[in-house]
Amino acid sequence: MNIIPFTESHYPQVAIIYLQGIATQQATFQTEVPNWKDWDKGHLQHCRIAAVESGEIAGWAALSPVSSRSVYAGVAEVSVYIAQNFRGKGVGMILMQELIRQSEEQGIWTLQSSIFPENKASVSLHEKSGFRIMGYREKIGYMNGIWRDTMIMERRSRNVGI
Repeated sequence: MNIIPFTESHYPQVAIIYLQGIATQQATFQTEVPNWKDWDKGHLQHCRIAAVESGEIAGWAALSPVSSRSVYAGVAEVSVYIAQNFRGKGVGMILMQELIRQSEEQGIWTLQSSIFPENKASVSLHEKSGFRIMGYREKIGYMNGIWRDTMIMERRSRNVGI
């Protein structure tokens, strides 16, 4: 498996994986995949990676800024999505470890994620990657007629900003 930076040319495959995540109703409050321009605008220009196996994107990871304020320039929100046929095969861990490495190279000192508590695979991935539970956001979003909670997980770099 190779890890590559992904660009607009990879976005059709990335979007399919994102749509698969949306379909689970356990990955995001999003109901539609944004077009490339909107997705690009909402994510940092660095740390956009894809795991590729035999020419197929097995999963992707990227970072979003948490704020436009300069004091938070070293804090980013994590997205990791794995293609249906690659789930449970360690792709998430490979992507997360590379995302952490690259984020630290870019001066990111804190990574955070907002996760549905029911998404046990994502919670486990984050815990194994050094994230800790910071708290819960009760009934933070409305989805399919149900108010949903999220948990906030955070990883503080031991190398950047110390």
